[in-house]
Amino acid sequence: MNHFYIGIDIGTTSTKAMVFTQEGKVINHCLKSYEMYHPQPDWSVQKPLEILTAVLECIDNVSVNITPQFISFSSAMQSVIAIDKQGNPLTDIILWADNRASDLANKLKESELGKEFYKKTGLPIHTFCPMTKILWLRENEPEIYAKTYKFIGVKEYIWHHLTGEYVIDSSMASGTGMINIENLQWDSDILNHLGIHENQLSTIVSPKHTAKCLSKNHTLVLGGGDGALANLGTGAMQKGRMSLTIGTSGAVRLPIDKPFIDDKMRTQCYHLVDNQYLTLGAINNGAVILQWLKESILQSSESFEELLENAQNAPAGSNGLIFVPYLLGERAPIWDASAQGTLLGITINHTKAHLIRATLEGILFGLLSITEILIPDKRERHKIVIMASGGFTKNNFWLQLAADIFQMNVVVSQEIESSAWGAVLIGFMTFGIETNYQGIVEKTFTPNLENQLIYQENFRKFNKVYEALKDL
Repeated sequence: MNHFYIGIDIGTTSTKAMVFTQEGKVINHCLKSYEMYHPQPDWSVQKPLEILTAVLECIDNVSVNITPQFISFSSAMQSVIAIDKQGNPLTDIILWADNRASDLANKLKESELGKEFYKKTGLPIHTFCPMTKILWLRENEPEIYAKTYKFIGVKEYIWHHLTGEYVIDSSMASGTGMINIENLQWDSDILNHLGIHENQLSTIVSPKHTAKCLSKNHTLVLGGGDGALANLGTGAMQKGRMSLTIGTSGAVRLPIDKPFIDDKMRTQCYHLVDNQYLTLGAINNGAVILQWLKESILQSSESFEELLENAQNAPAGSNGLIFVPYLLGERAPIWDASAQGTLLGITINHTKAHLIRATLEGILFGLLSITEILIPDKRERHKIVIMASGGFTKNNFWLQLAADIFQMNVVVSQEIESSAWGAVLIGFMTFGIETNYQGIVEKTFTPNLENQLIYQENFRKFNKVYEALKDL
């Protein structure tokens, strides 16, 4: 008898439902997209009912002819909804990309109190942080703030609709800026600063938490945050591996077995499950910068593949052209929402190919600057394999660039919806189910030593640009 398991990945632009076998084979899937709205400058919101509808339609679509053993959830992190006692939203979903709280976040970040909060949570004070969004509501929407029964995230909203419970897994909670990363409980000092009580937040539980669906006879597993589950799903939670993801944005994540707090407040720390944690840094400026270059600067009708092919006409290091791509501000490692991009060293001899290649190199330099914090010893970095994921894995040239710039082996595994599969793996842990899925390595890229010195010099300059120019 075949057994089937559903992983739901509630993303920023769409929800995916994937039906897996015990071996990780996908036998059915569904995707429902939805809008992100920008009603005011710096605002990025979504409609709670639109996300809920997408999730329910995905579940109904993929479970028509099967009875899943369980349904487990992954979700994008750092969202906030204010709700009333009846569970009705008082606000839209305020997303991680919403920058309305930047002034409040910057002020708190520079204070001694902000530094203490970081030591407790492992999450830098930044406008993406739900804690700062609650501060913004208190300062700017006092009537809504006073009426709020609970402040919850999008996964909590959906889980409450399905089960009647207000719970949050420790993985998602570790991205709120309100949880003590050591004891995985809401921190009273931070809640006092916000002027809220613990009962205005969901109860923190394990990602293995289960419940029965109210409307159908489904067993539900709470699961975790999408980034941590992507690590689990790609096999990057194993020792000696680090995940590198580049999609619209990007991230570097390293598995650890206890919380890590950076004394300069440059990195994040998330819980996954049991004694598994991740130390990481996420960037705003991933492939979205290549899209900007194509559409706004080059105004080219070429495909992205054609642009990347053109970039190969420029030499490693782009003849000294260095692009610091902070066009959307930046998260790790500088945590400055007002940061701007810089093109350094441009001469009359530089061409379109140089500009494209420098863009790719700049995105990777940003991620390398995080990696140097996570693994400061170069000798240790050489022992670690990069597990690559995201849209950039479709291009061999970009993957080879990553190997050359990081001077680490880069591995691409057989494509799988890693966050949804990671959610299912949490379900397997919950019910003691074994899987023989190992992941099939499709491609391996090794560093080109001839380019090592060129990239070391360009990276040295890259690291100096922001500090040198930020006051200007």
